[in-house]
Amino acid sequence: MAIARQLLNEELELSILMPCLNEAETLAICIQKARAFLKQSGVLGEVVIADNGSTDGSQRIAEEQGARVVHIENRGYGSALIGGINAARGKYIIMGDADDSYDFSSLSGFVSKLREGYDLVMGNRFKGGIKPGAMPPLHRYLGNPVLSGIGRLFFKSPAGDFHCGLRGFNKQSIISLGLETPGMEFASEMVVKATLHHLKITEVPSTLSPDGRSRAPHLRSWRDGWRHLRFLLMYSPRWLFLMPGILLFALGLVGTIVLSFGSLTISNITFDINTLLYLALIMILGVELVFFSFFSKLYSIVAGLVPPTDGMIKMLRKFTLEKGVITGGILLLVGLIGSIWALFEWGAESFGDLIPSTMMRITIPSLTLVIIGAQIMFSSFLISILNLKKIK
Repeated sequence: MAIARQLLNEELELSILMPCLNEAETLAICIQKARAFLKQSGVLGEVVIADNGSTDGSQRIAEEQGARVVHIENRGYGSALIGGINAARGKYIIMGDADDSYDFSSLSGFVSKLREGYDLVMGNRFKGGIKPGAMPPLHRYLGNPVLSGIGRLFFKSPAGDFHCGLRGFNKQSIISLGLETPGMEFASEMVVKATLHHLKITEVPSTLSPDGRSRAPHLRSWRDGWRHLRFLLMYSPRWLFLMPGILLFALGLVGTIVLSFGSLTISNITFDINTLLYLALIMILGVELVFFSFFSKLYSIVAGLVPPTDGMIKMLRKFTLEKGVITGGILLLVGLIGSIWALFEWGAESFGDLIPSTMMRITIPSLTLVIIGAQIMFSSFLISILNLKKIK
């Protein structure tokens, strides 16, 4: 009891946090390794078990081994960790799975980097080593490399292993990110938000050993892989909306301009008004995706999900509702003029039969301009509504 009071009165430097859901087979050895590290290193710390409703006696095992148990009612890997992070008393936290796949007795590299001032220290299993049978081939050669590669591409993150379960961080820095995903995608959310908020991130090699449990892991490859990918896409409107939108708009614009002047034959294949119609639709879709990118990015900033970027701030400073309405109005007017011209052409034929290949080259571009002009006008109003607070 005296030791417990002393620990409460002193500021703990480190909390070793393990999420737990029926980990009776391996929990004791994980806690023993963690406590051995604290004793051997002289780091003043604690072992915290964030229990997510275990029914196999894990709570009792944890208490017998000298760990502090925090009961988390909301189910899910992310929920357990969020609750554990909030309950941890240490300035720094090192989290890891309680399945004995990570060696909690070898945490010196994490502590050193945290003491150097890094906010997030990621383990990297591909640098530290993956023992035989520790990671399924699907995860090792496809899932982790692809998802980590996408994360690095989308967010310019320095982390090479987005989903390593062993990582250390400054408690207050991570709490300030407002992490909230309840499931396995929590691992991606932490890295992405830390990167977007310009926290200091580094990584240390970590060794992954085979899972010490006899039962199947909680991770579900395809379901949880999709949840990670979905999160990465949702937090990157640039790659989800903007890049595809620009590509579709450019393709549609060039094709529409070319076919508006006549058909085009390439290798005995003739592209005519039917192709023109599809290209016009592609261009409209491209414009819509570009605006989706702005809407989602602006909403994310206003809602506090991500910090404002320099590019977004510059764009909003230059943008005004009046500029958007005028630009859209001009395009809409040009489209209406083209439509009136088509009407006069029809009238010149006594409103009789027309040659589709001629008339459609007027009506399709005209209607496209009308739709895009209306999109720009109404989208400008929506951007202005979302930016009522004036992001600066």
